[in-house]
Amino acid sequence: MDTPQVKKLVASSLTSESYYLPAEKLISGNPKQTLWQHYNSKNQKFSTGIWQSEIGKWNINYTEEEFCQILEGVSVITDQVGKAVIVSAGESFIIPKGFIGTWEVVEKTKKIYVIYED
Repeated sequence: MDTPQVKKLVASSLTSESYYLPAEKLISGNPKQTLWQHYNSKNQKFSTGIWQSEIGKWNINYTEEEFCQILEGVSVITDQVGKAVIVSAGESFIIPKGFIGTWEVVEKTKKIYVIYED
């Protein structure tokens, strides 16, 4: 039997994965995004890591719950009715399951994320 262990999240020990968003999501730009996956549970429902994006804007549709803490940069998250929230370095927030809108990176953004998808 495996005994669960505490896992330290050490960014320097991770490899990164870079990608570009599918064209159908893009509104403006073609931001390169980079992901450093710290942890993914065995059942694939819980994950955490660091995400970074260059400047651009795209559509979002959350099927998961996400906690974010912005480490660097500025982004604007706007809901379907046009209510915008500006998030910047040092701020933390939650994006709930079912949220639909846009994410715009106005200054290269890096965040810690924690995701739960049931």
